Amino acid sequence: MDLRVERLPGIRVLRRPEERLQALVQRAPEAEAWADRTKEKLRPAGEAVYGNRRRLATAGISVLAIWLFFHVVLGANGMVVYRQKRAEYQSLHQEIDSLQKENDRYTEHVKALQSDPKTIEKEAREQLHYTRPGEVVYVAPAPPPPQPAPSAAARK
Repeated sequence: MDLRVERLPGIRVLRRPEERLQALVQRAPEAEAWADRTKEKLRPAGEAVYGNRRRLATAGISVLAIWLFFHVVLGANGMVVYRQKRAEYQSLHQEIDSLQKENDRYTEHVKALQSDPKTIEKEAREQLHYTRPGEVVYVAPAPPPPQPAPSAAARK
């Protein structure tokens, strides 16, 4: 079995740095000619861009301003979202205030139940239906349960 690799015809092997430098120097005129041809091909487009630079700059700034406007107004943290969050903040702040007032009322009621004999007596009379001798307690009957609304099939 022979495992030797023969030289491929399209691949050149450069062994010394001098040979590499020579190859580079030999190909330099081709590279310069290609660069000149490309430069000449692109010259009309470059002149058109240079001639219209003010229009292009104005268009670019306009596009940037429009994008910035939409981003500020409608973006993830834009004015629309800001106003919604501000309204939500105000409603939550009002809810917190009302709950705090309710909590303060309950705290005062608990303190009164712990220390004030008149409040204790009032609660006992209301919840446990306690009376003093000679008093009569009137209790209103419970309201009847609400009747369900007749359905469309029952009305026919």
